Amino acid sequence: MGSGNYYDVLGIPRNADDSEIKKAYRNLARKYHPDVCKDSGAEEKFKEINEAYSVLSDEQKRAQYDNMGHDTFTNASKGSYTGGGGGFSSDFSGFGDIFDFFGGGQRRSGPMPGADLLMRIQVSLEDAVSGTDRDIELMHSEQCPACNGSGSETKKLNICHRCGGSGQMRQTSQSVFGQFVRMTTCTQCGGRGKIPEKPCKECRGTGHTRVKRKISVHIPAGVDSGMRLRMEKYGESGEYGAPNGDLFIEIFVQSHPRFQRIGDNLETMIEISPAQAVIGTTVEIETIDKRAIDLKVPAGVQYNTALKLSGEGVKRRGKPGDLLVRVKIVTPKNISNEEKELYVKLAELEHTSGEKGGFFSGIMGKKKGKK
Repeated sequence: MGSGNYYDVLGIPRNADDSEIKKAYRNLARKYHPDVCKDSGAEEKFKEINEAYSVLSDEQKRAQYDNMGHDTFTNASKGSYTGGGGGFSSDFSGFGDIFDFFGGGQRRSGPMPGADLLMRIQVSLEDAVSGTDRDIELMHSEQCPACNGSGSETKKLNICHRCGGSGQMRQTSQSVFGQFVRMTTCTQCGGRGKIPEKPCKECRGTGHTRVKRKISVHIPAGVDSGMRLRMEKYGESGEYGAPNGDLFIEIFVQSHPRFQRIGDNLETMIEISPAQAVIGTTVEIETIDKRAIDLKVPAGVQYNTALKLSGEGVKRRGKPGDLLVRVKIVTPKNISNEEKELYVKLAELEHTSGEKGGFFSGIMGKKKGKK
């Protein structure tokens, strides 16, 4: 062993429990299995991992190993353990997971369905709120019309002689740890288990052809970024006798210059003057679908107050959201002399009356008293 001791091989502390030992073993076995890792020395590393696990996973052997030390234990144990082929016993109880990891644990039966497709499209916030129909171009595979997807001019298929109709080829190899079986897709029939009696000239025996289609997609009201629409049977063509895959359309909603979406609500902003904030006003609001609605701003409204227009938000789940209108009170920078005199007069009146909730209180905060 070039790594010093079995604990170092598995990368675990000496007080590791059974679950830690097993977890470390499975991770390393997957990583260094010769069918997966082609690095130089991977096979030798794999042997070391199994040797370490065979000892540390056995309570009695582990106790002997800890008491005797690595060199004494390995020298004394050469040839003393049976099974495993390498002078030690190998526990392959965890190799069901590894076998599945290589793809050999499962075998498909019957013709293979077509693959799903994913397409991403951008929509405006207006379309996301109200819904729309969109025409899109799609490039995908369809059944060859000349052979009806069979891949054969005669539309007849024969059993593949190489795999016997299973669609998979079995490869067996021997190692010091026993027999390894690996299942791979048949290279003759491509996993179908059948081959065309006479390959179709149009599709060269594949049964598929690439086409570009224009399809209409209904984008329902209320979609949001990240949502996916599913269109059944618009994916890749399946094998002869199998269904097509599906088309998934992922939505990305573009930002809007005036509206922001918050759940099912929309939010926008209006600007009013300090005088309008004090005495109240009515402002015309343009909704996201271009309709004009009069919004009453109450007297004494405070900065950043959200006024609600019910039912003017996102129309999803049958109950539309609301439109929230944030109020921004804008202090004028350039005013006429007449306006300035009025502001000065107002400030004097507030100071005289000692009013703490006066004209500027909601805009500039509380006034400081004289020291």
